Amino acid sequence: MSAELLRALHVPGKPLILPNAWDADTAKAVETAGFPVVATSSAAVAAALGKADHEGASADEMLAAAKRIADAVAVPVTVDAEAGYGLAPADLAARLKEIGAVGCNVEDTDHGKGALRPAAEQAEWLAELRRAAGDGLVVNARVDSFLGATDEQAVLADAVARGRAYLEAGADCVYPILVRSPEVLAEFVRQVGGPVNASALPGGPGLAGLAELGVARISLGAGLWRYLRRVLEGALEGIAQGKLPS
Repeated sequence: MSAELLRALHVPGKPLILPNAWDADTAKAVETAGFPVVATSSAAVAAALGKADHEGASADEMLAAAKRIADAVAVPVTVDAEAGYGLAPADLAARLKEIGAVGCNVEDTDHGKGALRPAAEQAEWLAELRRAAGDGLVVNARVDSFLGATDEQAVLADAVARGRAYLEAGADCVYPILVRSPEVLAEFVRQVGGPVNASALPGGPGLAGLAELGVARISLGAGLWRYLRRVLEGALEGIAQGKLPS
């Protein structure tokens, strides 16, 4: 599938649902289940490599893992590229093309500084990525304003301003990650005026509820990996007690 067709799957109210994978096997499972796109989870991929999230693994390691995923499935792959690994936008675009990815997720946290990048700086970076990639890459620009926010309403204006700037810079979709309030998410969708990616969170409005809020894309992020990790830990605890998993 081309980036153009992937882009067309981002429909407000009828969102593209992405159960994020972390290796070739889980990517094949996503494809076999009938999902039209495979997305990677940086946290889960890094964990599978024995590294920490937030660019604890190198670009070479993460992109090699993404290539194994892209090579394993026939559906398009969109890669969680974290904050870009310090690569120039043109270099990131070229490397994503080399591994066969047609989409990417890029966040606006500077992990070296542990803070959000200035919105104008991130918008220019995204504009350079768009110029380098042309129409061949679906860019999902993550907005990290809500991360750690105790009052989501208080950071809504900043998030909206970032979302608008990133869309104007050429992003196809914006991702206010980990918004927990349905009311705040609905207002973000209304004000930003473009396709929005939402996180599917335990205790949240659910897939149908998120669709009703008008989002165009839903990510499970590291949710599946964390769920299966708990299942594995439970099975291992049982084995340690002499009980085989049923």
